Amino acid sequence: MPKQGSNFKEAVCIATNIYWVGMYLKNDPFQCHPYFINNGDESILIDPGSMLEFDETIRKIKTICDIKSIKYIILHHQDPDLAAAVPEIEKLIDREDLLIVTHSRMSVLIKHYLVTSKYYEIDKHNNTLITDNHFRLDFLTTPYCHSPGAFVSYDAKTKTLFSGDIFGGIEESWEFYADESYFEKAKQFHQEYMPSKDIFNYALSKIEKLDINLIAPQHGSIIEKKYIPDLIGKMKNLDCGLYIEDKYNQELIDTIKELQGKERTIKERDRQLFEQSKRAEIGEMIGNIAHQWRQPLAIINAIVAILKEKNEINILTQTELSDKLEKMEKRIVYMSETIEDFMNYYRPDKEKSIFSLFDALSKALEIVNFTTENETLLLNVSADKTIKIYGLMNEYVQVIVSILSNIHDIKIQRNLINIQIDILLKKENNEVVLSIGDNAGGIQEEVLPKIFTPYFTTKHQSMGTGLGLYIAKMIIEDNMQGSLIAQNSKEGALFTIRVPYAD
Repeated sequence: MPKQGSNFKEAVCIATNIYWVGMYLKNDPFQCHPYFINNGDESILIDPGSMLEFDETIRKIKTICDIKSIKYIILHHQDPDLAAAVPEIEKLIDREDLLIVTHSRMSVLIKHYLVTSKYYEIDKHNNTLITDNHFRLDFLTTPYCHSPGAFVSYDAKTKTLFSGDIFGGIEESWEFYADESYFEKAKQFHQEYMPSKDIFNYALSKIEKLDINLIAPQHGSIIEKKYIPDLIGKMKNLDCGLYIEDKYNQELIDTIKELQGKERTIKERDRQLFEQSKRAEIGEMIGNIAHQWRQPLAIINAIVAILKEKNEINILTQTELSDKLEKMEKRIVYMSETIEDFMNYYRPDKEKSIFSLFDALSKALEIVNFTTENETLLLNVSADKTIKIYGLMNEYVQVIVSILSNIHDIKIQRNLINIQIDILLKKENNEVVLSIGDNAGGIQEEVLPKIFTPYFTTKHQSMGTGLGLYIAKMIIEDNMQGSLIAQNSKEGALFTIRVPYAD
């Protein structure tokens, strides 16, 4: 017999206006529990059961109210232990507005019991039922637990969850209310009736977000709030369905090991690419420094030659010597500052910060030496100087430098005399967009899909490694949660960078 001293020959009130109206089946480990919500002439009967419990269920309901007050019958799935008594209950209720509340995946099966009432299919009513007197139930779909159209019902007012098969138990020594040992009684039921751990956890992840005081399952025992968190935690770690089949479990383990091996290979490849990108970055920095140094070195070399020649023929004046030395000193200071600038540009920041995109753009333009003083280059910049984003400024500078350097290399490769670069920086909704376009003829269509692929390059090996744009895309998409795309415009290539806006 059931424990804990309750009189189970009568309806048991488990929450405000909510009653257990089932019966104790002696020596039957599969106890089935219908529930009744007293809601005036719009009362609700939940999972009424089979003909085994029919007489007792009807008798208990009549002790609460008139059987004709029932307007809704909720069926959480289509099994006979839950739905077989519905046709006989329909006859007693005898209401034209009686509705069978279920999922559309189950109404096509429930009709085979010769149910005659109309259906209220939850998936066609926003998974909610609101009666005329404003009582509300919310439904959460729990597909394949254990029926394709299975769901649970939640009364937010009393914080009661009617859970159908979920949290059910198989127990001959039945207790009306669960205790701390209930998981062991529910374990076998879930292992056998839930199809897989993944499917079951999907349902549990929905349920654990609810504020629940009481769980009223169709089988087993009613679960009070104090036991719910621990029970859900244990259920989530339970192997069930296919997972208790040794063959499937081994196949799953083998698949996981294979995926872990592939993950290690990818990480090693990324590590090698990162190291190679750093070497390429150093080479690029040295190349840029050399480019910046050529002109001042040529000037210094010319000054030294002039001073040497005049000194040999004794026509070097003190004033001219001072003037020439001052000019040389200025060039040397400039060269020193160039090294310091590049070291700062390529030194990684320790922490992310909010920075000005216009400042980043300006630094990138300084590095590649794209200025309007260059007679063969027309640079058009339209920028909102107030825009800021969150991230690593030096990495963003590196992305811009990679794009601009590619334009510079294309100019050399194609022997272009005049080239125009259009740069636009603006804010669109919650994104910051930087577009860089040129009139250099564009990217060949067969090459375009490959330009962000590691090691792909159309340049001579002395000019590129094929990592610049690959690293640029990784920085924007992986480090800054943005996007970097390239496409052809009418006159050339167009690169577009999108990153989240920092307010």
